Amino acid sequence: MTFADPAGNSLDLGAQDGPVLINLWATWCAPCVVEMPQLDALAAELEGEVRVITVSQDLRGAEAVTPFFAEKGFSRLEPWLDPETSLSAQFTPEGALPLTILFDAQGREVLRVAGGYEWDSPEAIALIRESLATK
Repeated sequence: MTFADPAGNSLDLGAQDGPVLINLWATWCAPCVVEMPQLDALAAELEGEVRVITVSQDLRGAEAVTPFFAEKGFSRLEPWLDPETSLSAQFTPEGALPLTILFDAQGREVLRVAGGYEWDSPEAIALIRESLATK
């Protein structure tokens, strides 16, 4: 699957080297909004180990996401957009957000967390590292 950001840059999820943590979120989802700064901190903590990719499921795409990112000033997260909600359809047909999935370097799913989670906690960092080490 390929996605774009508001500037038109594209991201091919299948072409990522190394482990990837994908978070499906939306600006209207309260637990998602709480997680975003935590995911930004997590991306900084795990830089070089795991790429953290957040993909908005907002139907309004850049119209909703661009002001949100501008307001929050994330240092590591990029505003990837999925206004067709392709990822939600594939990974969470019931539409539950947030949904976070960790894929190892071979593209295998090794961890899935549905609902809010404290991603910048020592427990979360340990869980990610353990999930990658034991699979």
